[in-house]
Amino acid sequence: MSDYRVIARNYVADSENRIHSDEIARRFGFRGALVAGVAVYGHLTYPLVQAFGERWLGNSVSTVRFLKPAYDGDPLTIEMSPADPGYLVKCHDATGTLLADMTSTIPAAMPAPFELDCLGAQPKSPERVEISWDNVHAEQPFTAWHWQITEDRNQTFARQVADDLEVYREAAHPHWLLAIANHALVREYVMPAWIHVGSEVRMHRLLKVNETVEVQAVPLEKWERKGH
Repeated sequence: MSDYRVIARNYVADSENRIHSDEIARRFGFRGALVAGVAVYGHLTYPLVQAFGERWLGNSVSTVRFLKPAYDGDPLTIEMSPADPGYLVKCHDATGTLLADMTSTIPAAMPAPFELDCLGAQPKSPERVEISWDNVHAEQPFTAWHWQITEDRNQTFARQVADDLEVYREAAHPHWLLAIANHALVREYVMPAWIHVGSEVRMHRLLKVNETVEVQAVPLEKWERKGH
């Protein structure tokens, strides 16, 4: 399988998450603003969608890890190879450093959707508050909301990761799907700088432009690591 090459772009330099700004990222020891993890994920999906199209977009299980940051202007190389099971996709920068990897399968039968009884519990107040240990409650759902998959926004998310695959004229881009998962948290909490380190993504059905989707989210666990 041939490698895919693309230039990383920090399209979220003005976002509320200041880890995407040079000043704050350098304060945390990075050499500059971090490119969004959801964008790196978007790059990783390219060879899978190029190979399998709507089949992967509507029926896949993937686990992505972000190991090192990508910076604006970095040339990235995306490599896909067979794995047992499924496929392994890796993202390297120009120095050969592994920035992210993703395992992905197209199962004959998808795992059942998570049975989360807690989604029926009393939701958190929709008021957006500054995040703290004491106001994040495991298994307390957020207020559900609706996401409309518009053609123009879908194309924006495709362009942000330089993805010109024809399938995205009708199918929702996975870059946008994972960004929606981030947005579900940001809708509820004001947070300092934060870093996306990994995701498990299950595609149970192909989502298409002009569909409206109900988004349900709930924190299941909280923990402290390295003082954070």
